[in-house]
Amino acid sequence: MYAKLETRTFLAMLVGVSLAFVLLMKPFFGPIFWAVAIALIFHPVQQLLVRKLGDRPNVNALITLVICMVIVVIPVLVLVTSLIAEGVGLYQRIQAGEIRPGEYIDQVNQSFPAIQSFLAQFDINFAEIRDRVVSIFVGGSQFLAKQALGVGQNTFQFFLGLALMVYLAFFLLRDGTKLVELLIRALPLGDERERLLFAKFAEVTRATVKGNLLIAIIQGALGGLIFWILGINGALLWGVVMAIVSLLPAVGAALVWVPAAIYLAAVGDVIEAVVLTIFGVVVIGLADNLLRPLLVGRDTKLPDYIVLLSTLGGIVMFGVNGFVMGPLVAALFMAFWGIFIREFGEESHREGRGRALPTHDEDDPR
Repeated sequence: MYAKLETRTFLAMLVGVSLAFVLLMKPFFGPIFWAVAIALIFHPVQQLLVRKLGDRPNVNALITLVICMVIVVIPVLVLVTSLIAEGVGLYQRIQAGEIRPGEYIDQVNQSFPAIQSFLAQFDINFAEIRDRVVSIFVGGSQFLAKQALGVGQNTFQFFLGLALMVYLAFFLLRDGTKLVELLIRALPLGDERERLLFAKFAEVTRATVKGNLLIAIIQGALGGLIFWILGINGALLWGVVMAIVSLLPAVGAALVWVPAAIYLAAVGDVIEAVVLTIFGVVVIGLADNLLRPLLVGRDTKLPDYIVLLSTLGGIVMFGVNGFVMGPLVAALFMAFWGIFIREFGEESHREGRGRALPTHDEDDPR
């Protein structure tokens, strides 16, 4: 009896201390999560270095981290800086009256009065949509301006998070395999199940980060290129915006180029509007429709609709990290249920079949 009390007390304190540790790490969730993602994505690179250079953990981890910094971290920082700078410029031009989003929408309405008539059939007020779009447009540029101010005021905090991510990524690259084995020994789920779940975690993280980011870069680059060719102002800004919204499956970059094509048609630039529409549907659209199932859906083994819903839900719940966290939670959900069905469902089925087997009746003369 006393031994059971000791065990329960210890387990209760273990859970309490673990929760306290999680709360302690909560402010650093972003850097920790991306350090784990870096370690998982670049683990094959590290393994290649192990085969080439031998078992030199520190050197291999450091070289892998430098490669990651050169091809991922630094370009992303440059891109984000460019986005913020372009956004600040856009906000200043709106404040100065050089750009009037409301007039652009009114011009579209005047050129295509059928739009307002179509919306009226569904009791949708065009004026309310206009005001909301203008508010979103101005609010978005104002948000970027505030982010630029925030980055300037919180430079130390920003670089602290970046340094923490890089520092932690080094140790995860170096000792990641040992940490996974330690967790497998510690967790009471059964080694086979734990290895399956860790493998699924790594698989989904690699697929969503690599797949979504690669698709975002491709669509953003294609969108910015066609905007630049057509002479649309702020091509770099709109390319980056398309890269960001392309994280949303199904809709993605169309949220940017479709309104742009409509506006071009409204102001009489019909050829440019047609070119943008064809390019958007054929090139940008196909890049999403062909690459996303291959890079995300196939590797995660999730249906496309689950990828879409989990990505949207993840972004709502976790913010920018949600485009990885959403599919990850969905994949783990399906993995857990797969294990349950395979082990417990089959066992129940066998027991049911055993009970259903015919037995000899005592009164049967045979």
